[in-house]
Amino acid sequence: MREFYPKMQPHTRGRLRVSELHEIYYEECGNPKGKPVVVLHGGPGGGITPFLRRLHDPKLYRVILFDQRGCGQSSPHAELRENTTWHLVADMEALRVHLGIETWQVLGGSWGSTLALAYAQKHGERVTELILRGIFTIRKREIDWFYQEGASMLFPDVWETYLAPIPAAERGDLVAAYYKRLTGDNAQEQMACAKAWSQWEASTLSLRPNPQLISDFGGDAFALAFARIECHYFINKGFFDRDGQLLADAPKLRSIPGVIVQGRYDVVTPMETAWALHRAWPEATFEIIPDAGHTATEPGITDALIRATDRFAMQAAHS
Repeated sequence: MREFYPKMQPHTRGRLRVSELHEIYYEECGNPKGKPVVVLHGGPGGGITPFLRRLHDPKLYRVILFDQRGCGQSSPHAELRENTTWHLVADMEALRVHLGIETWQVLGGSWGSTLALAYAQKHGERVTELILRGIFTIRKREIDWFYQEGASMLFPDVWETYLAPIPAAERGDLVAAYYKRLTGDNAQEQMACAKAWSQWEASTLSLRPNPQLISDFGGDAFALAFARIECHYFINKGFFDRDGQLLADAPKLRSIPGVIVQGRYDVVTPMETAWALHRAWPEATFEIIPDAGHTATEPGITDALIRATDRFAMQAAHS
């Protein structure tokens, strides 16, 4: 079973002004002359996580990561203005041009899979391969499952903590109730809601709970950006024209080599969505990991992702 490549630090760090308001942080690891790949973090609002640097062979790949608008080291922090899926797709193109890259591999998990799909459907000619994990397309049924009712039946103890900041009278639409508070003027209430929202997600990410991850998601700066930006995207339906747009437009991907990796027991983004993408894009390799939840740090998911990146690197070397 494949494991993460060794820990590494970026050899290049930079900032790119993408609007009068927003500036994004980016970094590069691995071989500056290697096969280019952009790795997309989750959330939205999650920011770069160090393990995302370790899914590609650093001798063979030029690995690019960036903090999406409003999170991580990008600025302004937790900003919702000019922050939509299509702004992020444009940022990817701006970064690609800035770095002098003609085409690149795109890898993303969870929200990263959403953004990867949106980018590939708009700029397919720039994508050499697409590697996706924990498929999420921001359909209403997906949001309702995790933030209104569904996952709550598997985690009723943690769900009580998620419900706690919201008065009973407003629990008929929890995303709207959270949005009201996360964008309100009461700083204390805003932070309490940010932590409750973020730690609900952290508590369900893996097959076995990770106490350190739950604690990290409760940090003030992380929780504020993560909860505000996620809720902003969800209440606006991902800024798509219609529910299910990414699945409906999946035929646009058919010329792009792809891999879909999905944990059987993923509670955050249940397998039904990955299965629907598989049906709409049958040319992609589809791997179900039988003993995994959502996060890429689960051994079976890590193994599948790295086997995919290694395979594409070898194909490129022999082409």
